[in-house]
Amino acid sequence: MTHPTGWGLIGASNVAREWIIDAIRAQPGSDVRGVLSSDAGRGAAFAEANGIAYHTTSLQDLLSRPDIDAVYISTNNRLHFEQTIAAARAGKHVMCEKPLALSVDDASEMVRVCRQSNVVLGTNHHLRNAATHMAIHGLIEDGRIGGLIAARLFHANFLAAALQGWRVNDQGGGVILDSTIHDIDTLRFLFDENPVSVFAMTQSGRLAQDGIEDGIMAVLRFPGDVLVQIHGGYTTPFSPGGVEIMGERGIIIGRDCMSQRPIGTVSVRDGEGEHDIPLKHHNLYHRAFALFTAAIHGDGRPAATGEDGVASLGIALALRESARTGREIGINLP
Repeated sequence: MTHPTGWGLIGASNVAREWIIDAIRAQPGSDVRGVLSSDAGRGAAFAEANGIAYHTTSLQDLLSRPDIDAVYISTNNRLHFEQTIAAARAGKHVMCEKPLALSVDDASEMVRVCRQSNVVLGTNHHLRNAATHMAIHGLIEDGRIGGLIAARLFHANFLAAALQGWRVNDQGGGVILDSTIHDIDTLRFLFDENPVSVFAMTQSGRLAQDGIEDGIMAVLRFPGDVLVQIHGGYTTPFSPGGVEIMGERGIIIGRDCMSQRPIGTVSVRDGEGEHDIPLKHHNLYHRAFALFTAAIHGDGRPAATGEDGVASLGIALALRESARTGREIGINLP
């Protein structure tokens, strides 16, 4: 069923240009009607390059447009809170980049105001939309490898110069809130659980400044005494991303599966050898925006909800606190 949906982009960002405009336009009847940038010249150039009719530097002007039903927010992390609240109170549905905010209290307030305003709030955690992780989730749920024992997830790469900026020189950036938060959401999706405690050690100084982390090793304890290791970083070229889930009867192996691109393989290794799991890859963002579009028209829910965004943020901030204090931190989510 076609659901015409007009979108506004809050932020003339690289991710909007590379992935999101295409994902919106892939939904029948949907299009981008306007873009907001704090820099008028950047906004004008972005609009012209991407076939967007309207651009502005005023959030109020964008939100007052009746042809805009939903907004995608990809501005600096510290702006997400006030922009989401304003959009919700203007009656616009919100797909927001992670992290939703810089505190759990602010993120929880975003969820509350969106619910009160009767608009849908989604968090753009794209990895749970990957064919690889959907297959891994199904294998765990079906008991293919028996009871879970441990896991490891590796998501370290080299951050391109064009993407460094705020990620390595702003207190709202750093690898934990930019990248590891995706790993956290992926693990929550795979296990259908939140961890009960976390411990982390971080690196800084190879790319990042002023103590902002550019590498992390973390351990998360999930219910059932399942231990999970995460390695994340901005400074390791040529490293593949992947996940291994260890169970009582075998291991699930996901290779090259921590990417925005629809790539990667999944296999199961057990007493009979290693077996490839058939996959049908699809565009991760197309699926995310298809589910979000359906949700705002009353059918289902986003792939990652606002509540998912609150949980991933709370766990990410606990990792930061653990790295700062050297202590294992218990997880207590609202």
